[in-house]
Amino acid sequence: MTQPDPFMLNQWYPIASLQEILPGQPRATKLFGQRISYERNVAGALQVSDGSRALPVLEQYGCLWTSLGEPDELFDVPEYAEPDRRNVNAGSVGVQVSAQRGIENFLDMGHFPYVHTGILGALPHTEVKEYNVEMIRDGREIIATECLFYQPMASTVSTSGADVEYIYRVPHPTCSVLYKSSPMDEKRLDAIALFGQPTGEESFRGHMVLSILDDVNTDDFISYFQLHIFGQDKPILENQMPKRLPLDPRAETPIRADKTSIMYRRWLTGHGVTYGTIPAAA
Repeated sequence: MTQPDPFMLNQWYPIASLQEILPGQPRATKLFGQRISYERNVAGALQVSDGSRALPVLEQYGCLWTSLGEPDELFDVPEYAEPDRRNVNAGSVGVQVSAQRGIENFLDMGHFPYVHTGILGALPHTEVKEYNVEMIRDGREIIATECLFYQPMASTVSTSGADVEYIYRVPHPTCSVLYKSSPMDEKRLDAIALFGQPTGEESFRGHMVLSILDDVNTDDFISYFQLHIFGQDKPILENQMPKRLPLDPRAETPIRADKTSIMYRRWLTGHGVTYGTIPAAA
């Protein structure tokens, strides 16, 4: 079993939705190829173990998080605490590529018209307009701003197509938060997160969590909408080769629209990430 590099090892990772963990019903999953078990005991406390030791436990953003290393504080998603938002755990999807491949796809606006036709994109609106991307917080996070893209149905409450503003955050090697214009309030943004759980070097579970402005639809419909989009991505992702993310900038030809992906790969390289990737040659 391949061991994760220190940067990957010492992070928090989501392993389950809190709403799915019932008292006295232990469950098992994998993290970095290692089997771990988790349960909520009869007293209501959550416990996680790798079979030989207790692992750290964190309840945040509707998920149970743990680590095989020594994690620091989890990144902040302040929108989740706003009282008028709908916080929905839309579900988890297993995908047979590395978690970093999944995050890179999440950051890619260019595939919207081709993969999510009629929802997040439409022909002939294929242009990815110029946008800004940079590292912030002393290199601990990537942020892409001023991203605009035409979408025929940007959210569950959309009634017509529009140019939608996007902001992408990458505060964690396998997690990203997307902010997009809210049809309910033009001054605020909906937040949609993909929290990646690396089950192996070439597999992950994507936990979808939304914090949105929506007083119309049920949680089930919001979940269905998001999982439908993820379901369109899944076969595309699983047909990518190689299944691990190449970090050498010469490995896959980039275009202008790939600025966030290029920055993400450089960021992973700068932190010495090897797990789930194909590192650049020295």
